[in-house]
Amino acid sequence: MMNIMHDHDASTTRSITRLDGLCARPTDDRLAVEEPLEIRLGDAPLAVTMRTPGDDLDLAAGFCLTEGVVAEPGDVAHIELDAQAKWGNIARVTLTDAAMLQRAERIEAARRQWFVSSSCGLCGKQTIDRLMQELRPLRGDFTIDAATLSSLPTKMRRAQSTFDQTGGLHAAALFTPTGELIALREDVGRHNAVDKVIGHLLRENRLPADEAVLIVSGRSSFEIMQKAAMAGIALIGAVSAPSSLAVDFAQRVGQTLVGFLRENRMNMYAHPQRLRTT
Repeated sequence: MMNIMHDHDASTTRSITRLDGLCARPTDDRLAVEEPLEIRLGDAPLAVTMRTPGDDLDLAAGFCLTEGVVAEPGDVAHIELDAQAKWGNIARVTLTDAAMLQRAERIEAARRQWFVSSSCGLCGKQTIDRLMQELRPLRGDFTIDAATLSSLPTKMRRAQSTFDQTGGLHAAALFTPTGELIALREDVGRHNAVDKVIGHLLRENRLPADEAVLIVSGRSSFEIMQKAAMAGIALIGAVSAPSSLAVDFAQRVGQTLVGFLRENRMNMYAHPQRLRTT
């Protein structure tokens, strides 16, 4: 079932001066909103991310899953926005007692390491080897027609309402192997958009996403690949280029990685067996 979330707070208006030829005139322009969201485990701070408001519960849930703070939907007892906080920019995640005990070491590591920015995401991952210990084996036993895959960025773009207003948001979208849109989220940060999509699935108890295709605007980074892997996503397509570490990670864990994805054109960087070509 298609799930697209839109939020009027995702964009705002600012007064600008526009130069058209040699004529300058005052006007208004719509911009993507960027504000901090603090993610807490109970009353204890966990991380801060600069994000576009909207789908904050999905973002908090997805962040906790992709950073290994939770392992499955049953670890989460409750997620809520703190109505007492100024701007409402606190998402409070309550884990079950069992999850708090089982994940204590990972939670403490997350608290020590992560301050998230909208531009670069979670920097400072130590090694692929450490991450491999946290990943479950990917299944992803499906194929997708190459023509269908190449059509997905256009479908994603058409569903981006806030991008139409601002031109300043990234998107992440999940599709079925036959090209149906499952969920789409927008954010100023590519990694946040991915967390929002994954968090939506976590809250709907629809993980692992064994037969889902993730499409991202911009480039595919190592961080996006590991987030997708934590959710069981085995095929990632990006509009732009991958990084070298993203390719290395995909090859290591068994993900299909496609870059420069356009109509009838793409580069296949890892595990192309999931693509059907003529």
